[in-house]
Amino acid sequence: MLRPLCLALALAFTAASAHAADDISKVNGAIRVEAGQEAGDVDTVNGAIRIGENARVAKVSTVNGAIDIESGVTLEAVETVNGRIAIGARVQVAGDAETVNGALTLREGSDLSGKASTVNGLIRLESARVGGGIETVNGDIEIGEGSRVERGILVEKPSGWSFGKPKLPRVVIGPNAVVEGTLEFRREVELFVSETARVGEIKGATAKRFSGTSP
Repeated sequence: MLRPLCLALALAFTAASAHAADDISKVNGAIRVEAGQEAGDVDTVNGAIRIGENARVAKVSTVNGAIDIESGVTLEAVETVNGRIAIGARVQVAGDAETVNGALTLREGSDLSGKASTVNGLIRLESARVGGGIETVNGDIEIGEGSRVERGILVEKPSGWSFGKPKLPRVVIGPNAVVEGTLEFRREVELFVSETARVGEIKGATAKRFSGTSP
């Protein structure tokens, strides 16, 4: 008698879990996942997305809109085309964080196992870790105090025509920050590295050392 009962309970638990992790999808309009909620993929085309504190979700994506991930969230990946990505404190991201036109910020204690990338937008780490490297084309990069980047930094050469003198990306490696792997710059940049930071091989740029909290 116990075995069928256990099986029934297990199936009920599985069904409840599946229901709790349903996808949330829209075409037009904002989406909010409440604090502590569980969901599958969360996506919209035209609208912002906010994931509340300590929620658990799968992939979060939009095309035109900002994405705000509050503290303590666990998710698989996050991406937008036109909009910022703001990742709060102590967030765990198993995959990548990607935006084309918008800033990408990781706050204290957050851990991104994949890659952090933009085309046109600032990437800022505030005592956070990125395990899959950082890539950009035209964006600035700020590796804040105590942050850690694995698999290096890549600043790609922009494609297409440009008029006038382009703004140079500004890359700052802050105090006690660590960047493992190669820092490769395929275009001209301004590179500043703290005297207390530790970095890998630098290609395509000359580092300017600085003391204090910022150059």
